[in-house]
Amino acid sequence: MTSLALRAFFVLVTLTVGGAVGSEAQNHAPNPYTTIPLWGELPEGREWGSTSAIYPGPNGTIWVGERCGQNDCSDRPDVDPILHFDHDGKLINSFGAGMIVWPHGLHVDAEHNVWVADARGDGERGHQVHKFSPDGELLMSLGTAGVAALGETTFDQPSDILVAPNGDIFVVDGHGASGNNRVVKFSSDGAFIKEWGGTGKEHGEFRDPHALAMDSQGRLFVADRSNARLQIFDQEGNHIATWTQFGRPSGLFIDKNDILYSADSESNNTWGANPGWKRGIRIGSAIDGMVTAFIPDPEPDPDNAGTTAAEGVMVDDEGNIYGAEVGPRMVKKYVKN
Repeated sequence: MTSLALRAFFVLVTLTVGGAVGSEAQNHAPNPYTTIPLWGELPEGREWGSTSAIYPGPNGTIWVGERCGQNDCSDRPDVDPILHFDHDGKLINSFGAGMIVWPHGLHVDAEHNVWVADARGDGERGHQVHKFSPDGELLMSLGTAGVAALGETTFDQPSDILVAPNGDIFVVDGHGASGNNRVVKFSSDGAFIKEWGGTGKEHGEFRDPHALAMDSQGRLFVADRSNARLQIFDQEGNHIATWTQFGRPSGLFIDKNDILYSADSESNNTWGANPGWKRGIRIGSAIDGMVTAFIPDPEPDPDNAGTTAAEGVMVDDEGNIYGAEVGPRMVKKYVKN
């Protein structure tokens, strides 16, 4: 066995035995991508606001949740925050004006319905997960409008949603390290099934569960952002593994080939968040955890320590990666060289 193969073998053992890894993010994989900034054409007179919600739709289309030209939609009731683009970035349609305070996570299910997590509230709206038809008809809402609480029918800043192949709905609830910090499972008709989690750093506990993804085995990946790790569970909430080599994940996406894309938008030497870890998008295997590529943030340690680089992430059928950025207020496209 060559030294390179032996090293890979020991890394693989580390990743798969005991359900945990070391404490370091992988910073040194190659970057085989070219960046195309400012993807997506908005209507004349409209500028991009903060984005963190992005997901592929049918036939190569792309859905984006955009915060109404700023970082909040609460005072812009006439602006549609949910945008549907074709593969070339031309706007197909939009909806959601006056319905969503702070679009944060987005998922498109097998029937092409669009699910949106509204992670803030204004007293009358927010703290909900909404299910829309592709034309913008509201089909279902989970949570209680405007109410931030812990309960079977309430959320407090839900960050993301995922619909499993059998129709079960998973929600990560608790944007911010002191929030509800749980995963909530519902049936396809919105009935509460169970929850797991709680605030902490042990297996099965969270601090700011921020995004969800599912691999071909049906394993649920949770971006446990403020704990600077991702955790893997079965669909009943049993802990399988904890990985840190994909960085401090804000966004997760797993493609049809079980390639995992993890967007780290907050690691930063200048403000004490994971010194030595680099921001960017890490790419690797959802099966064995090997990181094979890394798209670094072009400004890894800006003077302004706020969120930069991609927070939401997705990949299209051609292998192009899209990053939804909160701080820079844009969507970037990454094309493989």
